[in-house]
Amino acid sequence: MQEKLLFIIAAPRSGSTLLNRMLGAQSKIHAPAEPHILTPLAHLGYYERVDEAPYDPIISQLGIRELVPNLPEGETTYLEALRLYCDHLYSGLLAGTPSQYLLDKTPAYGLVLDFVRRLYPEARYVVLTRNPMAIWSSVVDSFYDGDHAMAHGHNPIVERYVPALARFLRDPPSRSLHIRYEELVANPEAHMRDFCAFADLDFEQGMVDYGKSNPQASAARGLGDPMTVAGQSRPVTDSLGKWAKQLAGRPERIEQSREILSRLDDRDLAIWGFSRESLAAELDAIDPGAAPPRAPKMSRHVLERRLTMAARRRVGDNWLGRGVRKVRDICDLLLR
Repeated sequence: MQEKLLFIIAAPRSGSTLLNRMLGAQSKIHAPAEPHILTPLAHLGYYERVDEAPYDPIISQLGIRELVPNLPEGETTYLEALRLYCDHLYSGLLAGTPSQYLLDKTPAYGLVLDFVRRLYPEARYVVLTRNPMAIWSSVVDSFYDGDHAMAHGHNPIVERYVPALARFLRDPPSRSLHIRYEELVANPEAHMRDFCAFADLDFEQGMVDYGKSNPQASAARGLGDPMTVAGQSRPVTDSLGKWAKQLAGRPERIEQSREILSRLDDRDLAIWGFSRESLAAELDAIDPGAAPPRAPKMSRHVLERRLTMAARRRVGDNWLGRGVRKVRDICDLLLR
């Protein structure tokens, strides 16, 4: 399967759904919705472990660390077993399609990259980076209905993904390609041609006009961006300045973004394609006294995220709390 696998490595809200649709419009690439196959395997206890689970993760970690050294070839055998499982699922997704490649776009892989490259060292990796401040603004508005404090308390995405992807880019696998979101939307054809050379494929115009020429590009629903990409037929630059507009008139969010920026390493920012000075200048240019932007129009997605926020704030131990937790779990899955 390694010769047939393409991975998009990116933080949430960095344009990975757009890139997935563009690459999936190439006739030899099958791009299903995010499969999340590898993340649980990375946390079985040998490489990573979960902190909370309906089982004892500490005992599980001790058990797997005693088991692996007793296998015929130790870690090599363990990885082979995991790879057989993944290969079977991946080949099943490819079965019945005319595609040469299977594209796996799962943002959570960005936090288990050491494991992913151990499992598939010869696969092809496309790393997508975007302005970290734009990522954070989109996370707050898309997943947390504008509640920046709760967003950071629940998941400080920028501080987690920027160093993780930077480490990967410093020491990339043998087959890797780095794409910057801002450059992708500004010149999509050039980047799709670069990708096709990287993957030994022919460029097809439908990769730029992904929503018009290939039903597969718009059929990959499920996890991913539910708000914008499905309503577009090709990349647009409208989103490049949107994050700054969302912060106008919101001094608390501007200050939070400055604090997040202060915790990022200059070397990590540089390999992402940004400098601390340029990002700080963009934040300084935002008017904290301006009229804040209007609330988004009501939609299914807006309703789901507001229910999720209410559930996170009001979970108790009574029957109502249990019901709210169930709603929250469903909404979290839809918004992941």
